[in-house]
Amino acid sequence: MVFCMQGKIVISLDAMGGDNAPDAIVYAADRACQELSDIHFIIYGKEAEVAPILKGLPRLSQYAQFIPTISAVNDDDKPVQALRNGIESSMRKAIDAVANKSAHACVSAGNTGALMVMAKKALGELPGIKRPAIIGVFPNRQNGTVILDMGANSECDENILLQFAHMGTCFARAVLEKEKPSVGILNIGTEEVKGRVLEKNANSLFKQCPHLNYIGFVEGHHVTNGEVDVVVTDGFTGNIAVKFSEGTAKLCMDILKDTFNTNWYTKLGGVVLKPFLQKNFSEIDPSHKNGAMFIGVNGIVVKSHGSSGIKRNLSAIKVAYALAKQEINEKIITELGSLKKDNIGYDIVSKIKKTFGMES
Repeated sequence: MVFCMQGKIVISLDAMGGDNAPDAIVYAADRACQELSDIHFIIYGKEAEVAPILKGLPRLSQYAQFIPTISAVNDDDKPVQALRNGIESSMRKAIDAVANKSAHACVSAGNTGALMVMAKKALGELPGIKRPAIIGVFPNRQNGTVILDMGANSECDENILLQFAHMGTCFARAVLEKEKPSVGILNIGTEEVKGRVLEKNANSLFKQCPHLNYIGFVEGHHVTNGEVDVVVTDGFTGNIAVKFSEGTAKLCMDILKDTFNTNWYTKLGGVVLKPFLQKNFSEIDPSHKNGAMFIGVNGIVVKSHGSSGIKRNLSAIKVAYALAKQEINEKIITELGSLKKDNIGYDIVSKIKKTFGMES
């Protein structure tokens, strides 16, 4: 691959995406420059809004190129509308930078549906993959659990879930460094009689696939306990589960803060305990884990939460940087390419080899 900045990890940023744009994303990029010496940014956004911020950040100007755009995708834009009318938007330009090899990865906190359809249009899908998914790592005390789909596909069938399982397995091998990651289907119970038709059909299908380390149905507490490496579900269920968990983690931290501020005794205790609590609670702090990949598209696109401030956008940038550094898509292609033709009806191997010139 040939990129515009040799020796650098280049991240394209949609500066206009999210509730706190453009300030939160631009300031997050400036913070990233402090921590990552080999990072470079291509920032896309409206000149009237972004340029004044950049003028006040002289350090970032050494690490970034700003390219003005004439429009932005709104949060309430329909995906098809955004695809049709957003060709000149900051979101589309940031994705196009990955497509034309100007950037290794793209980060946006904008409209999820628009980001997905634009990514699929500009980058295409990995061979053999019908539906890209949003994938992320849920924090726990066992190094984390990979979850997908986190919101890209509200409705799925069992065959789509099987593809999610294969992609999640590859992701867990590369990111969590699990040699044989366990896979579970999120359900309301572990008994095989429980669940919707989707979960029951997927359970029967997964059992027929020898390439998966499938352990059956799992519940939410199996994720928080770290008892499963990859959890597969439809995007509707996955999005609710993740957002509920994020809210619970924030509630716990808010309760602790309120407790320590009760009186001067508790404030003194808070001063003593603060460094220890910060270390442990950082494991479940959503701001430290923000940033989910659109897995299944032929390029790295990372979605930051729409309400993200500087801290959470910085996390998303770091995720994109790490995935690019690890060449995650190349690893996924290699992992999928190592699978033999199984008994469920599609041959991933030949499609991947033909598309990526991997024939021996």
